[in-house]
Amino acid sequence: MLKKLLCITLLFQVLLQGVLAQTTYLPLWAKEGWLLDRLEIKARTHNDLNLSTVKPYMRKAYVAVADSFRLQLQQGSNTARLSPVDQYNLDRFEANNSEYSIFDTASMPQWKSRKAFLGFMWPTKGNAVEVNVRDFYLSINPAINQQQSVESDFDNRVFVNSKGVVARGLIANKIGFHFFATDNQEQGPVQFRRFVDTVGGVPGAGFWKNFKNGTGVDYFDARGSVTWNVTKYINMQFGYDQQFIGNGYRSLFLSSFAPNALFLKFNTRIWKLNYTNLFTEMFPFPKQRGDVLLDRKYMAMHHLSVNVLPWLNIGAFESMVFREPNNFKATYLQPVIFLNTLLAQNGGENNANIGLDFKANLLHQVQLYGQYLFDNLDGQQGSSGSDGWGNRHAYQLGAKYVDVLGVKNLDLQAEFNQVRPFTYSGPDSITSFTHYRQSLAHPMGGNLREVIGILRYQPLKKLYLFGRVNYWRQGLDSARYNFGSQTEKPNTSINEGGTRLRDNGYPMFAGINSQGLNGSFTASYELKENLFFDLGLMYRIYDKADAAKTTTTVITGGLRWNMFRRDYDY
Repeated sequence: MLKKLLCITLLFQVLLQGVLAQTTYLPLWAKEGWLLDRLEIKARTHNDLNLSTVKPYMRKAYVAVADSFRLQLQQGSNTARLSPVDQYNLDRFEANNSEYSIFDTASMPQWKSRKAFLGFMWPTKGNAVEVNVRDFYLSINPAINQQQSVESDFDNRVFVNSKGVVARGLIANKIGFHFFATDNQEQGPVQFRRFVDTVGGVPGAGFWKNFKNGTGVDYFDARGSVTWNVTKYINMQFGYDQQFIGNGYRSLFLSSFAPNALFLKFNTRIWKLNYTNLFTEMFPFPKQRGDVLLDRKYMAMHHLSVNVLPWLNIGAFESMVFREPNNFKATYLQPVIFLNTLLAQNGGENNANIGLDFKANLLHQVQLYGQYLFDNLDGQQGSSGSDGWGNRHAYQLGAKYVDVLGVKNLDLQAEFNQVRPFTYSGPDSITSFTHYRQSLAHPMGGNLREVIGILRYQPLKKLYLFGRVNYWRQGLDSARYNFGSQTEKPNTSINEGGTRLRDNGYPMFAGINSQGLNGSFTASYELKENLFFDLGLMYRIYDKADAAKTTTTVITGGLRWNMFRRDYDY
């Protein structure tokens, strides 16, 4: 261990020599994400915007994009056809990330707060504490989310109580850092409680403990990273957080559903290319509690994104979960896409996935996107045929339509996802595509089809309306046998001591048939910068073949500040 620490320290010292101006990252839940989506579709052929498949977004790159749009507007050009609400959102984006903007509060007095005092308290509308001097930038803000809900047929309160702090900064314009930490108590609706009971984990959280006599949970959410540029085009980030690869509401490559993980990321952005290398440490997390040291497992992931045409982006993806617990090797850090997969063909039981994705911007109003993921690259696993357990793949198709029928800032999105049985699974919890027993891709695992419809509308500058409905059908595992729905379960056969019944005979929805409909609508009003009052309604129907059909209605009111809204979209 001492040798590893010394090697890592030496590596950092070498890499930090001669670092250039760097960037921090927008959080995955940042309100600016919707604006950047709209700008990409409306601009259609913007090279930087079209290289946005890997998230979170780099602040420096996308603030530069926002500045370029502002300059066009100041020069009387509006090639992206930005509405007054778009222009307002653009202004707030620059103001909230002003350390990277070519503009400042002297040229943009509307960014200043009218209640600033002591020089660093509320100097701008978006930051409670902000220090912006030569060679140092720091912003500190509270992170609060208070959601109170009423659920039909459930006598106890449904609530989220989160409070903490969020901060970010720059040192000498060379080193960036961010930090987010909250203490959370939560008693979610019926699907949340069922997830905790069956999976043994809290969605999106790592270690947790019971709260409210066992009906609620208590956990910390801590994230942070440091970033630096080793060359003009290569950014490095080391930290503990979530990642997302995709252009849809879901991702079949890597989603932000599972808990935060320790990671090292290299991002190379040059010409029409964006290349990401992501190396993570995760936990298999068997169902055990107490004062024990949990096993670690390691994954290497690569994604190459190319603007092959000004309006068309194509991506290639590879991931490898290594079957060597508690044994990190330097070879895991090799940066070449598909090399791990080719080497895996020589032997070993690592879990490899490869995939392709695309997005096409059409007519300045429509984006088509999709993903295809192929699992099972070991010819000895599974059998041939469409119903063989080894036929493991997943795909996604979707479309976004902005300014629907000419209505400004009214956007629609439709998405279809299918995941074959046993996709993402492995022979044990070490190799499964999971972290803390939670899926790294689709939150509901495998053996499912899902259709999602989304409406976003911002009729006023401070009013955000969001509606979502998703319908799914899934084949579930029985008490004795594995039918490929739970990603964290081993896919070994009964002859190998597992619970998979056979090699063939696994069509879609094999096992216990289930289907569900989950619809929600939320109205959010921004009382002051990044402080939202939310009102929401969720209606959910769930029908499982061996159980009674359930219908749930949840009404929610909440207040959140510099934080995401907890959503139960599964």
